[in-house]
Amino acid sequence: MSGKAFLDTNILVYTFDDHDLRKRETARTMVGSALRDRTAIISFQVVQEFLNVATRKFAAPLTEADSALYLKQVLNPLCEVHSSINLYQDALDIQERWKYGYYDSLILAASLAGDCDILFTEDLQHGQKIRDITIINPFLDP
Repeated sequence: MSGKAFLDTNILVYTFDDHDLRKRETARTMVGSALRDRTAIISFQVVQEFLNVATRKFAAPLTEADSALYLKQVLNPLCEVHSSINLYQDALDIQERWKYGYYDSLILAASLAGDCDILFTEDLQHGQKIRDITIINPFLDP
């Protein structure tokens, strides 16, 4: 494997969180490192989910201009996995085998397609290994 990690949508969302400063700083460090050192990637799904949340659900939603800038400076440089029939099929296989919901399975399939070792997320079972991916919740207390 490559030593790369995959960032789930919640990592990016927490970079804007004013309520949990510990999570915000952890997320900002992770995204900054991913951009600077090319240590982590995202998929088309993360781009879509982030923009939906950022423009509709943030306490102060991002404007179109701010969203476009974030897309250009953060999301686009990190996005390495795009949709394909093979990706969708792999997500179905993961869903069947590990009983995750389809969209979580699609994140796992994208992590595998991106040749990642780690999936950073708080939404799935910390420490679980799915094929070559280890799920890590970076927000757990040390």
